[in-house]
Amino acid sequence: MSATLREALQPYLDEQRSVVDAEIEHLLPPAGAYPESIHRAMRYAVFAGGKRLRPILCAEAGRLFDGDAPGLLRLASALELIHTYSLIHDDLPALDNDDLRRGKPTCHRVFGEAVAILAGNALLTLAFETLAAPSADPDAEHQRLRIIHEIAQAIGTRGGMLGGEVVDLESTAQAADSTTLDYIHAAKTGSFIRAAVRCGAMVANAAEADLTRLTQYGEKVGLAFQIADDLLDVLGSKEMLGKAVRKDGAQRKATYPGLHGVEASQRIAAGLIDEACEVLALYGSRAERLREIARFLIARTS
Repeated sequence: MSATLREALQPYLDEQRSVVDAEIEHLLPPAGAYPESIHRAMRYAVFAGGKRLRPILCAEAGRLFDGDAPGLLRLASALELIHTYSLIHDDLPALDNDDLRRGKPTCHRVFGEAVAILAGNALLTLAFETLAAPSADPDAEHQRLRIIHEIAQAIGTRGGMLGGEVVDLESTAQAADSTTLDYIHAAKTGSFIRAAVRCGAMVANAAEADLTRLTQYGEKVGLAFQIADDLLDVLGSKEMLGKAVRKDGAQRKATYPGLHGVEASQRIAAGLIDEACEVLALYGSRAERLREIARFLIARTS
């Protein structure tokens, strides 16, 4: 994607982020609500920045099938709460030990480790409270349970986010092979992105054949996104990313550039994005936003 195309997409991304942030503002307790410390920490972490790519992917997948806007927005916002919970915990000294996130001090540096852990737990709990809220439509009950199950699996230990995090942790300073590396990336990052896309389509009552296509799109985009993240640790700067760089190499983490090299990793990520876009060919111009977002994900690595 050229710089011109990135600039063309940015107003759309900014608009969508504002819509998601407004809904999250509605979901979060006020900063002054008792007990104030945890509510301030929750809000600090959520509103510290971020592109809201997972909620936007979710919403666009739903719109592809004419999904319900309020239902999509509520789901998309819950996904961002889960994502923020994972970032708070990733940054803790026991895991990545990061001082900066999105150019600002990490949650545990501002509020202390104990409150940061609890704030992450609270965001995860609030996300599932939001997802489980009863609907006036009795026909939506099965759909809601299916979505909750999908998300819980995507962030769990069996091929989900937590499973990927554990294998990533245990592979640090080890000679990880390509099979292990692909598992880490597909589970740690790809599973949640896949779930975001699938759940958006589920809200819109997409057919199983459509869900299969969106699953392929989400998996390819998810893996490409994590490869791009690996590349940015090598090619990016602290000013660009808002966090420390070159940490993966220093900690001897399993990464695509470390195993395959920078140029090969760029080719692999670009190929995955091309394949993800091809999956959507059946939908023609209706899926153009999903294609643009996919290309945007790796735009800073080439």
